[in-house]
Amino acid sequence: MPSKTVIVGSTVGLHARPATIIAEAAAAYDDEITLAVEGEEPVDAGSSLMIMTLGAEKGATVTVESENAEAVDAIAALIEQDLDAE
Repeated sequence: MPSKTVIVGSTVGLHARPATIIAEAAAAYDDEITLAVEGEEPVDAGSSLMIMTLGAEKGATVTVESENAEAVDAIAALIEQDLDAE
């Protein structure tokens, strides 16, 4: 299964705003997409609430996984960005 490990770029981590942006992007795909921090169970990338439960702060490592390699690349790219920047 395609996966990619990336570093969280948002200045305050994957809190409400970045989690919502990522969840909305994940919902555009029909495939299941999961996010995980090392040592924790993967969560559904289509749920902003589940993303926030990761507790991933800026600089944290997050693994994106899905059967759809395009979805993995798109979601990973979002996680790497500072989604708090205006």
